[in-house]
Amino acid sequence: MNATPATPATSSEQTESSTTEADTNLAAVSEVEAGIRDFVRNDIAYLRRPATGAPSPEIKLEPSTEATVNNVNSLIQRVAGTSLAEIENLVTELESLRDLLHAEGQRVQREISGYAQLSQAAMKSTRMIAENVAQWKHTAENLRND
Repeated sequence: MNATPATPATSSEQTESSTTEADTNLAAVSEVEAGIRDFVRNDIAYLRRPATGAPSPEIKLEPSTEATVNNVNSLIQRVAGTSLAEIENLVTELESLRDLLHAEGQRVQREISGYAQLSQAAMKSTRMIAENVAQWKHTAENLRND
């Protein structure tokens, strides 16, 4: 009996099917995004067109178009207002964090300076003690030799 392993064929088929499925999903997403872009462009294209002649304040829009424009403006104001408030809060937080970090940096520098001074004093004391001990040893050796 000749049995061929099915695992490599199955895994390659799975890879091909997942790749095909991913390509299909990506194509669908791209198509939806393109549709949304086209819809938005067509929906607000008249707002971007420059007015011919002097702008007249008497431009009348259809009621549904005017309601849509008002809804969009209201939405933009709410989103922008919320975004601006959040940005201002973040800026305030970042400034307070900057001040805190600056103060902590200065404190750490003072602590390091204090430790350096303490270390130097300890080294001087250790040298003095070592010198005194060496002198005592030398004196004790001289006394023993005599």
